[in-house]
Amino acid sequence: MRQKELRLALICYGGVSLAIYMHGITKEIWKLAKASRDFHDGQKDHSCSRGTYYDILEWIEQESTVKLRVLPDIIAGASAGGINGIFLSQAIISGESLEPLTDMWLETADVDTLLDPDARPLSRFSKFWAEPIAWMALGRKGGAVEQTVSKEAREEVKMKLSRFVRARWFAPPFGGKIFSGLIYDALATMKKTKPGPKLLPPGQPLDLFVTVTDFVGHPEKLQLHSPPEALEMEHRITISFSTRGTNGADIADPAELVFAGRATASFPGAFPPFTVTELDSVLSDHNHVWANRRNFLKRILPNQSRAGTADDTVLIDGSVLANAPFAQAIEALKNRPAKREVDRRFVYIDPRPDLDVAKSDRAMQRLQAAQEAEDESLPGFFSTIFGAISNIPREQPIRDNLDDISRRSSRIIQMRQITDNLRAEVEQNVEAIFGRTLFLDRPTAARLAAWRRKSRDKASKLAGFSYSAYGHLKLATVLEDIAHTVRRAKAEPNVHNHQALRETLWSEMRTRGFENIGKKGGAGPSKLAADFFRQHDLGYRIRRLRFLARRFAEDLDSAHPDDYAVIEQMHDVIYDCLSLYIERETIEYLGDEFVALAAQAEAQPSAMLECLANARDLAAADALVDAKLAEAMAGLPKAEKRSMLLAFLGFPFYDIATLPLLQGEGLDEFDPIKVDRISPEDAKSIRQGGVAATLKGIEFNNFGAFFSRSYRENDYLWGRLHGAERMVDILLSTLPEPKRPDAAKTLKFKKTIFRAIVDEEEKRLTKAGPLITSLRKEINRATP
Repeated sequence: MRQKELRLALICYGGVSLAIYMHGITKEIWKLAKASRDFHDGQKDHSCSRGTYYDILEWIEQESTVKLRVLPDIIAGASAGGINGIFLSQAIISGESLEPLTDMWLETADVDTLLDPDARPLSRFSKFWAEPIAWMALGRKGGAVEQTVSKEAREEVKMKLSRFVRARWFAPPFGGKIFSGLIYDALATMKKTKPGPKLLPPGQPLDLFVTVTDFVGHPEKLQLHSPPEALEMEHRITISFSTRGTNGADIADPAELVFAGRATASFPGAFPPFTVTELDSVLSDHNHVWANRRNFLKRILPNQSRAGTADDTVLIDGSVLANAPFAQAIEALKNRPAKREVDRRFVYIDPRPDLDVAKSDRAMQRLQAAQEAEDESLPGFFSTIFGAISNIPREQPIRDNLDDISRRSSRIIQMRQITDNLRAEVEQNVEAIFGRTLFLDRPTAARLAAWRRKSRDKASKLAGFSYSAYGHLKLATVLEDIAHTVRRAKAEPNVHNHQALRETLWSEMRTRGFENIGKKGGAGPSKLAADFFRQHDLGYRIRRLRFLARRFAEDLDSAHPDDYAVIEQMHDVIYDCLSLYIERETIEYLGDEFVALAAQAEAQPSAMLECLANARDLAAADALVDAKLAEAMAGLPKAEKRSMLLAFLGFPFYDIATLPLLQGEGLDEFDPIKVDRISPEDAKSIRQGGVAATLKGIEFNNFGAFFSRSYRENDYLWGRLHGAERMVDILLSTLPEPKRPDAAKTLKFKKTIFRAIVDEEEKRLTKAGPLITSLRKEINRATP
């Protein structure tokens, strides 16, 4: 069977108490990943939605001869989304269960648990002067509670809101240390569960990003033309975790995960700001030794660590400045291994898209009013201040991020169109160079190496004087890759501060005599350039194999079923060869000697380049790749062998044409990226109406679920149902349009999974009886 990976990059927004809703969604993503692992292993688990996902994957295989594997491998989150991203990442990497977290969310995500002990009212008479406010909020007929809270939850909400209002004022009511302790306990509870298999294959990294805001800010150096240097205060911090180069059972030390979770969810006004001192106290209470403390703080808070202030750095909610961390996830696309064809999805979880619609409506109304009244006054003092510190920074549109993804996908589509249009001409040139007898010879490693050198030389010669421009672009691409590698080795996040390194590398090239990169007369690269590319042009090798993989995937659709077994072997060889090159991009592969020389790259560029060339040893990798490809091609049927040889030997022609389009960016996953959203507005098979018709936690400015267990049960259950519906949609969208099921078949899959979820949760959700009764009827009534 043809194999394909559906890779999910998850972007999890903030949402205060809607974290419980997002837990339901991430739990379904986890169950789908487990079902995918079951399907890969051929061992079906019939429980709940997991069994239905297995059935859908099996149906996809039967209908399209594609064996699909689902891999959530990039997760980025802010605030409530950051916490859920942390737990999901740990479950994916360790094989631990998310089930214990459901009880944690339902039982402990409550104001009575979260209130700081020092903030709790000592008696019903505490803050007697707050009684009029409590009376206005609670007791008045037709007041806020009566208007916005469902009947079955009013008494519970009134009681808790009364205590909340009479708690201390002008200080965050929730306890920071309590919150940190809850996150620690949740991770410890997960650790106690019997682990299953890991949900990512060996060598496939998981990257986790959690955004945090530095309240005071820290100075960052900028390199300018005039003055040469300047300082600006930076408040954005991204806490990153990755399994690249590690084989551990955890995404990170629990202390570091608590740090990230507590810091990203320090919602202003509700929780006190986070400091490392608070975490130290929690770890002491649990007798936890944080062995990597110094290195972690140095990595996350480098400026503060140098100044000796890391322990007291004040961190607040990540959603203040980065509520939708798309950029971090986009950056993580680089240097990802690929074993087979990839369908890359960016899936963002937005629990309140209705706010954007409402804001749009209000903005249009204000715009119309302003046009009708020329003397419209400017926003007042308080509206300007509160707007600046609340809604505007946290809820900026993601259009810029989507534009970046769209531009990247457009370049991929353009590249495909160019290569498709050039195919006939390129193949004619290859046949003219080698003759038709090429396809009768048995490929060997030596022959393949000689053939690709001959093809490369011929392509550069036919390019004529235009080769010089291509060669200089190749050189610029290689040098930029080297600068990026040095930056990663130095753990320097600010790419703008590496202009000096770039200038040093170009100066080194001029010293070596790279003024003219091509031969005189424009017949290919000079010997100096060819030797340099042979040692350092890793990107060219990766582009060539990705091109081969794409051509192979296209040809596979027309192959005879009897040849699938031998063709699948060729498929695996291509991606094994690709992995040989991709692993050479990682800092872990390059070793400690390179890391040490990278720190001195500006002073000793020649030594750094020599160390890099020796560590990567591309000549040895080329020999191994030639041998693997030759052996695999030799066993192919005639038509497929011809296609592979034409693609492999024709690649120099394609690269000369397409590299200027890519501008040296490289394409790690060769298909366009698709973006999907999960929200109440997108899952309407059971109930129309979106957010307002389904979620309870939206009340009290998204704090509602903290006041009522029935609200938490409601939102959690809808999270699972909405998550399941969208996962089914995304799974089926991996098929070509003609092979997708009709609306009736799709709804049948969804109804099966909805009923399984409701049946599973009925015993746990003791306060959601009326909702469950209603859901059963609504599911039965649902129509395409």
